Amino acid sequence: MASSVDEQQYDERMKMLKAFDETKAGVKGLMDSGLLKIPNIFVRPSEELAQESLLTYKNTTTQIQVPVIDLSDIQSNNADKRKQIVEQVRIASETWGFFQVVNHGIPLTVLDGMIDGVRKFNDQDVMEKKKYYSRDIKRRVRFNSSYDLFTSTTASWKDTLTISFSGPAHPEELPPSCRELAMEYSKHVEILGNSMLGLLSEALGLKTDHLENMECSEGHRLHCNYYPACPEPQLAIGITNHSDAGFLTILLQNQIVTGLQVLHQGQWLDIQPIPGALVINIGDLLQLVSNGKFRSNEHRATTSHIGPRISVACFFSGPLNGDMNKIYGPIEELISEENPRVYRNVLLSEYVANFLSTSMDKYRALDYYKL
Repeated sequence: MASSVDEQQYDERMKMLKAFDETKAGVKGLMDSGLLKIPNIFVRPSEELAQESLLTYKNTTTQIQVPVIDLSDIQSNNADKRKQIVEQVRIASETWGFFQVVNHGIPLTVLDGMIDGVRKFNDQDVMEKKKYYSRDIKRRVRFNSSYDLFTSTTASWKDTLTISFSGPAHPEELPPSCRELAMEYSKHVEILGNSMLGLLSEALGLKTDHLENMECSEGHRLHCNYYPACPEPQLAIGITNHSDAGFLTILLQNQIVTGLQVLHQGQWLDIQPIPGALVINIGDLLQLVSNGKFRSNEHRATTSHIGPRISVACFFSGPLNGDMNKIYGPIEELISEENPRVYRNVLLSEYVANFLSTSMDKYRALDYYKL
C-alpha cells in the first residue's frame, strides 16, 4: 500500500516537473505570471526545513567571515610579498576551502558588465530565451533550470545560462544580449584562474606552473545564475548544499542580497559580498590531486524576497572537451610515508559520468575515490 502511494506521488511529481520544464520559461517565467506561492516541486522536505534553524549561523553581529586576500602585490618583484600571499592562500585553502580576493586585476567595468549581461539575457522576451533552452550537455551554450531537475529532491529556485569556452571560440553561438560582455569577462577570468592555480601550486610546495601543466585550467565554463525574488524563501533553496566537482571556481556575484553560504563548523555561514571582490573556492578534483591537503567545502545558495540575485560561476574542471582518458590522482610529490595516498587515481571520463548520473544533493565525489 505504501509503495503504491509512493509511486503515485513520484508520478505526480514527474508530471509537474515535465510541465514546468516544457514551458522553457524557467523560474522567472513563474514569477512573471504573478505567482504568490511556490509550486510543490520547489518546496524542501519537511525534515530538512525542521533542521534549518539549527544549522543556520546568525553571523550578523559577529566578525566571522571567510578570509579576504589582497592580490595587489601578486606581480611584485618583492619575493617576500608574494610569499605572504601564497601563505594566506594556503591557510584559506586548507581550513575553509573558500576565500575572497580583491585587487585581482579584473576591472570593475568588466565585472559590472558581466552582471548586466546576465540581467539583459533574462529580462528579454521569453521566446528569445527559448532558443537556448536545452538539457543537452554537449551544447556549448544552453539555458535551463536545475541541471538535475528530474533527479533532485527539490528543484532549485534559479535559471542558468551556461557558456562553455573549451576549444575554439564561436562568438556567434552566444546570445547577442550578453555576447561581447561574456567574451570580455571570459578573457579576464581565464588569466585570473591561471594566476590562482600558480599561487595554489606554490602553496603546495610545487613549481608555479605545476597545476596549469596538469591541464587543470584547460577550458572553462561560465554558469550565469539568475535567482528571481521568491514569494516563500523560507521553503525554497537557490542551490542545494554541494561541493564543486572541478578544480577551482571563481564566483562573481551582484551586491543586491546575500545568498551564498558555506558550511563552517557544522553551521551555514553567509559569505558577505564585497564590492569588486571575487569568491574563490577549491573543488573536489583539487582536493583529490592535493591528496586532501586542500579542502573542497560544501556550500549552497539561499533565496530571498528581494531579487534578482545574479551570480556568475567560472568552473575550471580540466579538459572536458579534450582528453577524457586523462587520469587524475594525488600528485606524486605530495605522497610520502608520513602522507600516504588518501585517494585512488580516477579516469576523467569516469569522474564526469558519476557526476552527471547523480543529483547534486546526493553527489559526494570524493567518497567514491577514497582508499
